[in-house]
Amino acid sequence: MREYFLGGSYMKKRPIFFSLLVFVACFILSTNIYAETNESVVSDGHSHEDIARGERFFKGLLPFDRKYSSCVSCHNLKQVDTLNWNPSAMDIAMKFVDKDYETFQASVLNPSGKKMEASHVNFNISEEDLKTVKVYLDDLAHHGTHPVKPTFNNLILFLFLGLLITWAVIELIFLKKIKLKLIPVIILLGAFGWQVNMIVTDAIRLSRQQDYAPDQPIKFSHKVHAGDNGIDCMYCHTTVEQGKSAGIPATNLCMNCHVIIREGTNSGKFEIAKVVDAAENGKPVEWNRIHNLPDHVFFSHAVHVGSGKLDCAQCHGAVEEMDIMRQESELSMGWCINCHRDTEVDIMNNGYYQHHIERQEELQSGARDKVTANDVGANDCMRCHY
Repeated sequence: MREYFLGGSYMKKRPIFFSLLVFVACFILSTNIYAETNESVVSDGHSHEDIARGERFFKGLLPFDRKYSSCVSCHNLKQVDTLNWNPSAMDIAMKFVDKDYETFQASVLNPSGKKMEASHVNFNISEEDLKTVKVYLDDLAHHGTHPVKPTFNNLILFLFLGLLITWAVIELIFLKKIKLKLIPVIILLGAFGWQVNMIVTDAIRLSRQQDYAPDQPIKFSHKVHAGDNGIDCMYCHTTVEQGKSAGIPATNLCMNCHVIIREGTNSGKFEIAKVVDAAENGKPVEWNRIHNLPDHVFFSHAVHVGSGKLDCAQCHGAVEEMDIMRQESELSMGWCINCHRDTEVDIMNNGYYQHHIERQEELQSGARDKVTANDVGANDCMRCHY
């Protein structure tokens, strides 16, 4: 019976009925899912028109005679390359989604803190319009922002080159309409070479993410902390000299300063309040990892920083100048090998290298003028791949 309904003659005899049944089931399922996710906004008496109107006010499309800055001019909806100190639209939405309108209204029209007060000067919006903004933000908290659509430029170019190659081959073998045979040959070789270059380039980029700078749950600026305030890297990254990882600072460590400092010059109170809330509720901040290596690669900060005495900037760049932390170096195998070949080690005064007696004698006798990491086995395959 099961075979009859799922894989046998019934599907063959009733394909239209079966397809319609699947379509109706999918439609009902998607409708239920939408109703569940929309429950807190639409089922509370708000219409989709309210959400759309609130979105227009947030983006500054309404009112037409607006004399104040739009919400989106400060509270961005999409990730930006430079640090926007103001909370994003999603941050605001998540903060007020479970709060009533009066709390939201008080925060917008009667803000606390110097930064927010300065930003909301002359901000004048009617109560009804502000309510639709709250509805829009509540909807945003449940559904999120629209995902960025992927681009297919390289794929389109690759397919176009494939068409050129196909045409050139057909012309050379079958059509033979072009008298000057050099033209399709040049097109064939050029398009094929371009395709090969695209494949090689993308293959080399696999698992590499130079300049990767993801959005973080808290807008933490290394420029402010390490640069302007001169905080040493090892004060926060406490395991960098003894551990494989440099370590992510615990929220309690942040509170060593922020138990007093509750408002930032640039960020106001909003971002620091996230740190305070995490510390008070015992909920760790879920930072997004920036520097990633393939699983088959072993790397230890203890060896490089603790034993090798490398400076953090040698791999991570001028962190003290970065508002948004990014991956400075490509961290490829070639990059590591070249670094080992070029980086000198203090083999005479560093106890970590005391067993390299032969290299020490060569330095003392003048047989060599320097010792690099490569000379003491850093490029041995088993050091990183074991």
